[in-house]
Amino acid sequence: MDSQNFAYATAQIAHNFGAVAVEGGAVCALAWHKISVPRGLAWVVLCGWAAQALSGATLGAISFYYYGKFPEIHGTAIAALGVKMVCAALGFFLAAWWLYARPSAASSRRVWLALCGLGVLALSSAAVLRWFS
Repeated sequence: MDSQNFAYATAQIAHNFGAVAVEGGAVCALAWHKISVPRGLAWVVLCGWAAQALSGATLGAISFYYYGKFPEIHGTAIAALGVKMVCAALGFFLAAWWLYARPSAASSRRVWLALCGLGVLALSSAAVLRWFS
């Protein structure tokens, strides 16, 4: 395997595990039957959003390193990438806010619903980005 393929594969693995942490963590939090969600779960989601952002940027950087330019995408793919970036930023800040604000049970549930929705939207946008790239 050449170094370019290895770099792409490694970044994609990190991206995939970030997606699992983002959506899986939010779904687990929503299914949690106790009074409060464990803080460790929020850290998993926060780190998942960070992994999504960093590995996504790394995928673009790998293309730039090997080809001297970013991947050529147009129209729908650009919109999907923008949606993914907004979801990552909002998800990261929402998870961080949950960790430090210690919201009430009702507010906490709304935050986890929003995080779950952002994860679904980001994953759906990833499919659109791949299809239209």
